[in-house]
Amino acid sequence: MEGPPQNLLPDVEASTNRRTWRPPRLWRALLRLSRVLVAGFCRVRVTGDIPDKLRQGPLILAGNHIGTFDPFVLISACARQRLAPRVMASRGLFTTPVFGTLMRRSGHIRVDRGAHTVVEALHFATEALEQGSTIAAYPEGRITLDPLMWPERGKTGVARLALLTGSPVLIVAQWGAHEVTTWDRPGTMVARLVSALWRRPVARVHFGATVDLTGLTFDGEGHVREAADRITAATVAELRALRTDEPGLPRYIDPVRPLSTARSFGRYGRETTYDAHNGR
Repeated sequence: MEGPPQNLLPDVEASTNRRTWRPPRLWRALLRLSRVLVAGFCRVRVTGDIPDKLRQGPLILAGNHIGTFDPFVLISACARQRLAPRVMASRGLFTTPVFGTLMRRSGHIRVDRGAHTVVEALHFATEALEQGSTIAAYPEGRITLDPLMWPERGKTGVARLALLTGSPVLIVAQWGAHEVTTWDRPGTMVARLVSALWRRPVARVHFGATVDLTGLTFDGEGHVREAADRITAATVAELRALRTDEPGLPRYIDPVRPLSTARSFGRYGRETTYDAHNGR
């Protein structure tokens, strides 16, 4: 099979052994910096741990996506855990001036959502895992639009990657980062972000258990979809422990985040009909 165009490959500092990838110095420096910068906007509380045998890689970190700030919280939490994951992120981040250069030189993986080249992300991620990397990804593929902010039914990308490579999937649940800034609208985002400097909401991140994908194969009929649902169910289970005081309507309602139940995942034992903005 012909490989992806050379100019799309991430810039990495690899050892002479193709199966060993070392985080570039730039990415290691940014990880250290993230702990300082993120702490200015919220109080990060990290729980859980990662077994030593998984730290050697390959490993897939699967997180729930609750807001525009939570990727920074996730990176900060990974830095505390002494992890340097390669993040699977949308194409727009890689084409942004300066930030895009940092993404490429840090060895992250571009995902061209909605384009025919989206399949190349699977190739890059597979190669990264073969090199012993840790990959961080959001199975939902977007910030959740579920009115109660539970994880939506995941897409199949992370599941395909796990079944294709045999890499373990470890759930990273987080809650609270959505209070730092809003979903969209630059003016509203900046205003909320600035106010976070003195509000400093608590952002909780929990490194949980690995997902049991026993009995599933990449080629098995319906297995990829089942794997994706198991990943979502495991994420819901880990997240439930972080939001025991907010099992229903979140305390903070983002006024600009769109709502949709089209992909709501119905496995967390709650009613599926509600008016989120009115709390009913």
